[in-house]
Amino acid sequence: MRRRLFTRLAAVSVLLAAAACGSSDGGGTSDAGASSGGVTTVEVGLIPIVDVAPLYLGQKKGFFEKHGLKLEFTTAQGGAAVVPGVASGQFQFGFSNVTSLMIAQSNNVPIKAVANAIASTGVEGEDFSAITVGEDSPIRSPKDLEGKRVAINTLKNINETSVRASVRKAGGDPDKVKFVELAFDQMPAALDSGQIDAAQVVEPALATVKSQGGRVIASPLVDVAPDLTVALYFTSTRYAQQNPEVVEKFRKATAESLAYADAHPDEARQIVTTYTKIPAAVLEKVTLPKWPAEPNRASIEALMKLGEDDGLFKSTPDLDKLLP
Repeated sequence: MRRRLFTRLAAVSVLLAAAACGSSDGGGTSDAGASSGGVTTVEVGLIPIVDVAPLYLGQKKGFFEKHGLKLEFTTAQGGAAVVPGVASGQFQFGFSNVTSLMIAQSNNVPIKAVANAIASTGVEGEDFSAITVGEDSPIRSPKDLEGKRVAINTLKNINETSVRASVRKAGGDPDKVKFVELAFDQMPAALDSGQIDAAQVVEPALATVKSQGGRVIASPLVDVAPDLTVALYFTSTRYAQQNPEVVEKFRKATAESLAYADAHPDEARQIVTTYTKIPAAVLEKVTLPKWPAEPNRASIEALMKLGEDDGLFKSTPDLDKLLP
């Protein structure tokens, strides 16, 4: 599989530029990605984390091939970088956290969610995402993060919002937290070396932090809402309009892949080794997310309210238009 890392993009300015590109160039037309033999090749932008295991697993098990699709993957640091790639036609589908999608829509970026992706486990201390600190850190509570350097993968997004929610819940002032942007796979080393005071990490980086003696002080996604829908698979509205059959095939194959991954956690863990460098011993300790068939709208509304409080949206997102 072909992977390439592309540069992080500033949320608002680049999203607006991507919207313009999506409406002016030929990306995402019905001819793009077509191949012989009745199989359509589509490129998917995603993040190399445990969350996307179902797509890799579904490709391996033949679910996408059965529906006439072949997936090629492009990796990015965060969902905010995937959005403009989809909007401009660079890839036909993408994986992104819900907040990135709501930010994009509030900036008139033409995107549409087509399938569910992941959800929090909903269990405090046993989620695939956590705020972590070093073994000897004096930090015991999210309240103690005031004035501290906290790493998140992208600023002004779901992880910042969720960390702020945990700090607020613990009685602290989230405006006093010093957020630092850092890729998930770089967080364990940065935390271990003292470069940062805390890190909001997801699997498999979370398991690596724990293997280094790191401690979990909060489960921020759980603090946002019970059973929070964290991410969705999406496409551009243009591609959806021009290729409804391909979108439907992707939706069905993704649904099969989610169900299979949820029912076969050992296989889901194993597939992670094909696109990350996580050691087998650490992989065994990875906490898997939930992969439900449908998004939890109530949890997305709670996340949207927090995003509004944090000033992330230019206008209130229209969930009726955004959600599948």
